[in-house]
Order: sequence, then C-alpha cells, then structure tokens
Amino acid sequence: MVRLGDVVREVIQNQISPQQVRFSSVIELWEQIVPAELACHCKLFDLKAGTLKVMVDLPSYMYELELCRPELLSELQRECPRARIRKIELAVG
Repeated sequence: MVRLGDVVREVIQNQISPQQVRFSSVIELWEQIVPAELACHCKLFDLKAGTLKVMVDLPSYMYELELCRPELLSELQRECPRARIRKIELAVG
C-alpha cells in the first residue's frame, strides 16, 4: 500500500522541481539582461524542448526584442546551460 502524500512528494521532487529551478534561473537572468523599459512589456511564457517563449504586448517591442535576440540567446545559453535553450520564440499577445 502506498500513501498518496508520498506519491505526490515524489512527483514534485522528480518532475516539477527540476523544471521550476531551471526556469527560475532563466527568469532571474532575463530580468538582469533585458533593459527595464523593454522588460516591462514582455513576459516569459514557457520553456519547453529548448524553446523559450516570450509574450510581448506590442509589435514595436517585439521588433526591439528581435534586434537583440541573438545576444539574449547567447547570454542565456552561457549563464543558464542547464536550461538548454536553443531558441527564443516571440509572440504578440
């Protein structure tokens, strides 16, 4: 007989926590490397299969992020290697 609490604890420790730790380091770095006037117009939405998804509130800010995307990707890859980010995907929303 297995206790439900033990099963939930194991799921959290083995599946949720590692992803949350990876994503939190990406969020912290993003806040440091993206200029404040641009950061307030975008939100990290998801990190899945090597793709960091970023939601931007206006097309003009998406364009600005497009311009600095290579540098942002390089910095994220260098500083957060465990996140295994291969690309940044931007969307207006």
